[in-house]
Amino acid sequence: MARRVLVVDDEKGVREALRQLLEYEGIEVRLATSGQDALDAYAEVHPHLVLLDVKMAGMDGLETLRKLKESDPAAHIVMISGHGSIQTAVEATQHGAYDFLEKPLDTDRILLTVKHAFERVQLSAENERLRASVVDRYEIVGKSAGIRGVLKLIDQVAPTTARVLVTGENGTGKELVARAIHGRSPRSSQPFVEVNCAAIPGELIESELFGHMKGSFTGAFADRAGRFEQADGGTLFLDEIGDLSLQAQAKILRALQEGVVTRVGGSRSIKVDVRVIAATNKLLEDEIGESRFREDLFYRLNVVPIAVPPLRARREDIPLLVERFVAELAGPASRRMSPEAVAALAARDWPGNVRELRNTVERLLILASGDTVSAADVERLGGTAVAGGAAGGVAVGDLAHSPTFERFKQDAERSFLAAKLEENDWNVSETARKLDMPRSNLYKKIERYGLQRG
Repeated sequence: MARRVLVVDDEKGVREALRQLLEYEGIEVRLATSGQDALDAYAEVHPHLVLLDVKMAGMDGLETLRKLKESDPAAHIVMISGHGSIQTAVEATQHGAYDFLEKPLDTDRILLTVKHAFERVQLSAENERLRASVVDRYEIVGKSAGIRGVLKLIDQVAPTTARVLVTGENGTGKELVARAIHGRSPRSSQPFVEVNCAAIPGELIESELFGHMKGSFTGAFADRAGRFEQADGGTLFLDEIGDLSLQAQAKILRALQEGVVTRVGGSRSIKVDVRVIAATNKLLEDEIGESRFREDLFYRLNVVPIAVPPLRARREDIPLLVERFVAELAGPASRRMSPEAVAALAARDWPGNVRELRNTVERLLILASGDTVSAADVERLGGTAVAGGAAGGVAVGDLAHSPTFERFKQDAERSFLAAKLEENDWNVSETARKLDMPRSNLYKKIERYGLQRG
């Protein structure tokens, strides 16, 4: 980077000596003779480092320091004083000075201080870039009514301590919702700990969540903190919580009620301050009816419900998502997606939702025949996700292609309900009566499956 330094001193000899020294090192130098001159110059050149004299006529260095930090809290400023004192150095540090140099200035000390300051500037810039890349990676993309509703709920619930239950099909972006809530909460600087409850064997889930003591079971070679302890002060995201055993559910309920956990094999209760966000692709009300999920835990978790719509219910977001994925995956000189290809992608149903769409875009960018992905490439390489109509149903013949039994049940239920709603001209009350189903339950399923009137 082109390194820039602003030298502020009312003594011409000091200014010129510093300029000569720094320019010899290949550094761009701007000079200022007063505090106000420094403020004007800083706004103009945005230097990476300021060397600022403490004692100047008019606005002194400490006042200039305060004003510079007010205008740019990230400003890196080294104070210079011919009348240095501990009190002055402490005051300068309290107002955000990076370092403090005394006159007469030592050449080696100046160069070392400037070197370290530039290293810190570069590190800060790298951290900002990494933070921005993390934000981009987990950004929720979309402008549809369904996504706007989700974003509104996130903004409302994030500043609170309320527990949130995120529901939606696999691949809809439930984790993104959880991360967005954490990132906009007062706990954002604390840990975000994720647990995929479906991926951990049942016999290990309690150890994973609550930790264990050495020797408590075969393979427990040392004491280990669980995810609740790791998330202390921050957020614990329990993904696919509907797959937890009833025994583990009972322990989570106690942790939520009392704010304490006990490690497997331990007897001491450990106090934790954790915000829990849970997610599931199941209808927990149905799981409760089948005695597979505790009703009391459901009400503990479901303080604020957020339903993430499936991709087929927000087709207008598909071009935006494709644009984002191409930018992430293709690079500046690689393949592009033709408007016809984007339209072909938007016309399809996506049983795997955003995750499936991203995988398809990546496959097209790798395997397409030309520099630009065409609609023919989408037809040839884009998989078998065919649109199922405005109501969101799935053709009966396509049910046999469902990847899992759970997906088959969901697709079958979606198609059945879509057909019954069409039969009754989308009269929800009449449809619920004929199906012998509570109207509130039917409304939840309509929302869950993203069913829309054709």
